[in-house]
Amino acid sequence: MTEEFDLPTVPAADPNLPGTTELGAFSVSLTVADLKRSKDFYEKLGFAVSGGDASQDYLILKNGETTIGLFHGMFDTNILTFNPGLTNRMERLEAFTDIRDIQTSLREADLPLTSEVEPGTEGPASITLTDPDGNLILIDQFF
Repeated sequence: MTEEFDLPTVPAADPNLPGTTELGAFSVSLTVADLKRSKDFYEKLGFAVSGGDASQDYLILKNGETTIGLFHGMFDTNILTFNPGLTNRMERLEAFTDIRDIQTSLREADLPLTSEVEPGTEGPASITLTDPDGNLILIDQFF
């Protein structure tokens, strides 16, 4: 998602929340065999479509502060997704840890990245890494 967002803005994430790296909103991106069937299933579970485009084979669904993405034919596996600059309440943060700083922290922690942000860039970008069990992690900054 690189489109402009019309979201409410808040100053910054709550500094009292636990954790050492501010990764932003969390969601699970699910690779699905049948987008309509999966959409219907998750709607029965209480989710509502909040974004995406079924004609482009993906939908974003929300249930309160919980977000899932349904993707047909785009990925080989499910993905854990983090969005710096965004809260789980779909608020844009005025101040947040930029993905380039997150990338530096991950390198310093000796975590191997499978894709990186191009040096000298700013704005939207993403990085990926894989956890010890083979789960793909996407850190995707929209702003």
